[in-house]
Amino acid sequence: MNRQDLGGHRYNSFTGYFKRKYGCRLQKVVIDAGFTCPNRDGTAGLGGCTYCDNRAFHPSYSTPDKSISEQIDEGIEFHKVRYRHVTQYLAYFQPYSNTYAPLGKLKALYSEALAHPGVRGIVLGTRPDCMDDAKLAYLKELSERHVVIIEYGIESCFDETLLRINRGHDFQCAVNTVNATAGYGIEQCAHFIFGLPGESKEMMLDEASIINGLPVQSLKFHQLQIVKGTAMEKEFSGHPGEFVTWSLDEYIDFFISFLERLDQRFLIERFIGEVPPRFVNATPWGLIRNVDILRMLDKRMEERDTWQGKLL
Repeated sequence: MNRQDLGGHRYNSFTGYFKRKYGCRLQKVVIDAGFTCPNRDGTAGLGGCTYCDNRAFHPSYSTPDKSISEQIDEGIEFHKVRYRHVTQYLAYFQPYSNTYAPLGKLKALYSEALAHPGVRGIVLGTRPDCMDDAKLAYLKELSERHVVIIEYGIESCFDETLLRINRGHDFQCAVNTVNATAGYGIEQCAHFIFGLPGESKEMMLDEASIINGLPVQSLKFHQLQIVKGTAMEKEFSGHPGEFVTWSLDEYIDFFISFLERLDQRFLIERFIGEVPPRFVNATPWGLIRNVDILRMLDKRMEERDTWQGKLL
């Protein structure tokens, strides 16, 4: 593989993907449908993932006391300020595990979202242990008429890490689920976190070769952020030496090294995360904008004369 396979870019950017595939820009509108997770309600554990506080990751208009339609209406108004030319949207069921309910309830929730005149499809953030063949068969039917994308939170390829962060499933569960989803022909994205406790930079780089074997279309990555009030905050305070932390420049260089090991077929939807300052004790990278970090990534890749998949 060479850089030309990336269409002139140095990594396979998700930017413009919806327009290329569906003919227009599709903006995600976050929906909180009031779900929980199996590692919160006692099915697979209690307390949830040790790093998690979902309030830090979704907008204020998205609250479960509002109907699905109300959240979509408010979300569209919210995004119109920045994306004035967008006319079609994806209902993004994001907080917690959005397939963790009986199929009948899921059908009602998804149908309400898809009935909105501005909605072209749905994106479902969920866990690998919250999917089964009946749900996949239904989502396959929906995908024949609408855009349907499943985002699986996998977080790490290492079982010892998944156990330590109270994930409630092992990596093989994720492998089985993404393989099953691919068998139904449903588009899917996988999510991973860099910097989880106990993982060295070498371990994280080694994940690229494992991820290369997954039949997903796109990937989301972000650096671990220590959110106030979480079990992870206590663990970090007591054992900071067990965490890899980065300056912004260090993280960009690490991620480029990761990209060099990653198959070019994967679309990179995100490589950093942003938590509102009120949820963290420190913002080591300052308040730099995401677009500026993307420019830094492009510039550094040019300086290193490298690209996604270069080492494969």
